[in-house]
Amino acid sequence: MEQKISNSGFSDWKPSQLLDLTGKTYVITGANSGIGFEAAKMLSEKGGDIVMVCRSRTKAEAAQRKLVAHAQGKVDLVLMDLSDLSSVRKAAQELRGRYQKIDALINNAGIMMTPQEKTVDGFDLQMGANHLGHFLWTGLLLDLVEAAEGRIVVLSSLAHKFDSLDLDDFMSDTKYTPIKAYAQSKLSNLMFAFELDRRLKDAGSKAICIACHPGYTSTNLQSTGPTGFSKFIMAIMNKLVAQRIDAGATPTVLAAAGVEAQRGAYYGPQKMNEYRGPVSDAKVQDHALDRENQRQLWAKSEQLVGFQYSLPVVVNAA
Repeated sequence: MEQKISNSGFSDWKPSQLLDLTGKTYVITGANSGIGFEAAKMLSEKGGDIVMVCRSRTKAEAAQRKLVAHAQGKVDLVLMDLSDLSSVRKAAQELRGRYQKIDALINNAGIMMTPQEKTVDGFDLQMGANHLGHFLWTGLLLDLVEAAEGRIVVLSSLAHKFDSLDLDDFMSDTKYTPIKAYAQSKLSNLMFAFELDRRLKDAGSKAICIACHPGYTSTNLQSTGPTGFSKFIMAIMNKLVAQRIDAGATPTVLAAAGVEAQRGAYYGPQKMNEYRGPVSDAKVQDHALDRENQRQLWAKSEQLVGFQYSLPVVVNAA
């Protein structure tokens, strides 16, 4: 079963509804292409200062030059590889040296349906890059978001609906398939977002967390991750079903800067089983709302990345 967990009061949010963002800072992982770049463009056109967090210097600098042509605010760059926790720590330290506050920390970067591979830290590549890297990144920068009374934005996926969380095979070692590993990582993203917002609220923090998904949007994820027949199918789906990149980025922009967005909510397209269409409250599969599994995922993630958040543990499961 699936359900909407919020009622935000709108049925077709558009980036044109954004207010002036001058003086606000938006940190976006994976901002050199796809949804990340498009979201950075929309936010910067409204005056927001952008920090592009990217893995490749060559691609990042090319994207930075392109973004500057549209930006009303500043465009900064930090290099980071989410699949390497030492790189995550180094990048967080570098960013902390430049900024005292972050209005929105946008966890956008991701990989999809790659062949089985391990990160330098020994994690499944998709779980490591999509969830664990962002989990550590968020923890290391959370106080800067709190200083701005800002937002953490977590991008999930329709793939979170495919299967329940498997903490016994968290790295998909026992029965690896590219789609299973991807679905587990995006489910982890969503459950992390819900647990984080609940803990922030319990701690009395002015920071909030909001999740979103882009529906089915044509990006380079479909061509750089999948191989073989899966890559062939994705190419066909991109032509027949996928929506434009600006439409896919709209839920992210809403979550990051829309005054209409609510804490703890989940936003995405509304048509064709949420593959595309106007943006409003999205549906969540019931297994993503299991609070005990959310707590266990949090504890496991802290243990794996070697970092403990300085927030109280929520004991009320009601």
